[in-house]
Amino acid sequence: MSAREPSPSPWWDRARHMDRRPFLLARGRIKQAIRAWFEGEGFCEVEAGQLQVSPGNETHLHALSTTRLSPDGKPTSLYLHTSPEFACKKLLAAGETCIFDFARVFRNREAGPLHATEFTMLEWYRANAPWQAVIQDCLTLLSVAAGAIPTPSLSWRGHEVLLQTPPIHLSVQDAFKVMAGIDLLATISDDGFADAAALRDGALKAGITTGPTDSWSDIFSKILVEKIEPFLGFDAPCVLHSYPISEAALARKSALDPRVAERFELYVCGIELANGFGELTDPHEQRRRFEADMAAKQALYGETYPLDEDFLAALAIMPNASGVALGFDRLVVLATGARRIEDVLWTGLV
Repeated sequence: MSAREPSPSPWWDRARHMDRRPFLLARGRIKQAIRAWFEGEGFCEVEAGQLQVSPGNETHLHALSTTRLSPDGKPTSLYLHTSPEFACKKLLAAGETCIFDFARVFRNREAGPLHATEFTMLEWYRANAPWQAVIQDCLTLLSVAAGAIPTPSLSWRGHEVLLQTPPIHLSVQDAFKVMAGIDLLATISDDGFADAAALRDGALKAGITTGPTDSWSDIFSKILVEKIEPFLGFDAPCVLHSYPISEAALARKSALDPRVAERFELYVCGIELANGFGELTDPHEQRRRFEADMAAKQALYGETYPLDEDFLAALAIMPNASGVALGFDRLVVLATGARRIEDVLWTGLV
C-alpha cells in the first residue's frame, strides 16, 4: 500500500480519502480478525466508559478534562480516560475473567507520526493468569493482524520484520548492560531505593547528558529513549521485560527480584507497540505509588489528578490477573506499511 505526502486539503477531501481508503479497509479486516481471535479464546468484549473521575495517575501521562453539570447546574470535574484500565479492573473485581476492549482513549501533549490525541487502545485482561500468558497473546496477535492483510511481515519506514522469526526476550537489565554499558540494578537497592547519582555516572559514561535536578527516573528514561528503544525489534519482535519497580506503577513486584516488576513492552521496528503487566492487586501499595507519582507530577508540571477511590476499593477484591494495552492504530500501521498514524484513522487528525 502507499499514500501521498500530507497535503493542505482536509482529511475528507475526496482524493485524499480515496488515497487512504485501502489502509482504512485493512483496519477493519484486522479489527474483525482480532475480535474473532479473542472470542475464540473465550473472552468477552466490554466497553469501558470514557468519562472517569481520574484519567490515570502516571507522572508523565496528560489528560483532557471536562465538566459535567447536574440538572441543577452543579459542576463535577471529569476526565477523558487515558486507558480503560481502571474500569476493566473493576470489571474483574465484579467477576469477569477474560475481557477485551477496543477503547477510544485520549492523551494530551502527544504529537508525531505515531501519536494522536484521540486513538484506539486494544486492552485485555486474563484473571488468574501469569504475565507470560499475555506476552504470548501479544505475539499471537501480531500474526493475526498480519494474516488479515495478508502479509508475512510487519514494516515501518523501510524496515521489515518477518513474523516467522522467533521473538527476542530481553530484560531491561540486560538491555542496559549490552546497549549502554550500564549495570542498572546496581543502582537500585532491595528496598527500592534508586541511586540517581550512580545512574547519572553511568549515563555520562554512555555519552548521555543529564541535568543536575534529574531524578533517577528522568535519567532512566533518557537512557532508554536514546540507547535502547530505537534499536529494538528490527531483527524480530522484541519483548523488553522486567522493568525497575519504580517504572511500573501498576505492576506487581517480581518474585525473583524485588528490584524489578512484572512489566513488559513489545517493540517492532523500534516502535513501542504494547505495554503489559502482572497486575498489582494491593490497594495500599497502589495508593502509595499513585501518591508518589502525583507528587512528581506536581513538581514537574504543576498539576495532579485525583485518585479513583472506587478503583482502589475494587483492587482489594480483584483476582490476580495479567493485562496488556496495545496501540491498535500502531499495529495497523505496521501491518499495512502505512507511513503515519493519520493514514489509518477514518476521520484523520484534529
